[in-house]
Amino acid sequence: MLQAISPVDGRYAGKTKALIPYFSEFALIRARVRIEIEYLIALADLNLDQLAPFDQATKARLLAIHRDFSEADARVVKDIEATTNHDVKAVEYFLKDRMEAIGLGAQKEWVHFALTSQDVNNTATPLLLQDAMQSVILPAAIRVNAMLMELARSWHGVPMLAHTHGQPASPTTVGKELRVFIERIDAQLSTLGSQSYYGKFGGATGNFNAHKVAYPQIDWRAFGDRLMNALRLERIQTTTQIDHYDHLAEVMHAMIRLSTILVDLCRDIWSYISMDYFRQNIVAGEVGSSTMPHKVNPIDFENAEGNLGVAIALFNHLAIKLPVSRLQRDLTDSTVLRNLGVPFAHFLIAAGSIDKGLRKLELNRARLDADLERNWIVTAEAIQTILRREGVPQPYELLKQLTRGKGNVDQKAMFAFIEGLDISEDVKRELKEITPFNYVGYA
Repeated sequence: MLQAISPVDGRYAGKTKALIPYFSEFALIRARVRIEIEYLIALADLNLDQLAPFDQATKARLLAIHRDFSEADARVVKDIEATTNHDVKAVEYFLKDRMEAIGLGAQKEWVHFALTSQDVNNTATPLLLQDAMQSVILPAAIRVNAMLMELARSWHGVPMLAHTHGQPASPTTVGKELRVFIERIDAQLSTLGSQSYYGKFGGATGNFNAHKVAYPQIDWRAFGDRLMNALRLERIQTTTQIDHYDHLAEVMHAMIRLSTILVDLCRDIWSYISMDYFRQNIVAGEVGSSTMPHKVNPIDFENAEGNLGVAIALFNHLAIKLPVSRLQRDLTDSTVLRNLGVPFAHFLIAAGSIDKGLRKLELNRARLDADLERNWIVTAEAIQTILRREGVPQPYELLKQLTRGKGNVDQKAMFAFIEGLDISEDVKRELKEITPFNYVGYA
């Protein structure tokens, strides 16, 4: 780990290991093996003259090659690739050797029949991505949102001075401000949770050329649909040699939006900590600074923001690069796709940091109350609105003269202003009941 080039596999390896079954080289090779086996079995089930269906015992032996696929098996594939210089062809040769070993040598040439490499790769990749999203990425985001909801419920009625443009503004509540992020995150989780995943399966240029010329009587498009559906994917109907990747771009763009929302959350929480609205639980043994012993830094939110920035940059590159390919294909998608797991790893690191940071937060109610008490000026909006209701001439201008640019308008000054107004005593009492603590609308 000390010699890892990327912190994803080095410093943060413990935080990203949940993604190994989906984005590692081993995971990709194993998924390719699965696709080839599932295709072979489906092909035999067509009951071709030259290839009879496998019985259940034989199917079980074939499926076991994938089920029991090990790192040792993956190393065998990589050794074959060292000679072929072609990763999918190496999988084909590996499977042919295994079929010989289990007594199916007579059928081994049906492995990879009429396929191009991308029929395998562009099925394996969305399959792995879908599993990673459902098993790791979405649960991590849901945990963050659940923690936000727990805090929002705990602090739902706690008034807080709002800040627009960094200046005191109409009060809100802590719980409501957290719910802003909850609602935004929920929207992206809904999008990602309902995302469809597609596989490309149609031969060298997407037309089932080789399939159709060998067996013109078979509806290969329907066959491809059935195979993809059995793998929980939808088949892209019209392609070149490769997936056009528009559906992957949709995932990347949704991940960009989700990551951007979390960056916004991190910066807001960081700001509230700097304002002393939130304090952080002290963790025994932790050090905040190498020279300043008093420091308790908001490192979890800073770490998350940094990792989210890397994730967003990579998600963006994937989204704008993958859908672009020269004519019927070039190879640029292949090397780029090998980085598919990297932005998800940075996102996962960030989500874990945010969850950890949120759990350390404590509300500093005294500071919140003190800021509200110092800013009776924010009731000016409420007062001028009621004066408008009562028909008082130019109420906005009256309050502007009293408050704009002045930071020392306290309760006493505000009440004196109210007493000087030509309005009924009932309305004066109504105005005096408005405070920075209760002027929170529906928050």
